[in-house]
Amino acid sequence: MTKADFQVLIGRRIKVLRLEKGLSQRQLAFNCNKDPQSLERVENGKSCPTVFYIKELCDALNVSLADFFAEV
Repeated sequence: MTKADFQVLIGRRIKVLRLEKGLSQRQLAFNCNKDPQSLERVENGKSCPTVFYIKELCDALNVSLADFFAEV
């Protein structure tokens, strides 16, 4: 798997979890003090988030890191 492929998988996982929680990108970004454009780039696989960035998203989504990566 390439880095680009992994970025896409991470982005898809974030989007699925966000939609399950009924949140817009803007709402999720606000909930974890991120810029909405940053979250958009991550969800679209155009940016590779740090593990800490993913942890902040997981906290805002009420999902453990283990559960997040279980589906990646």
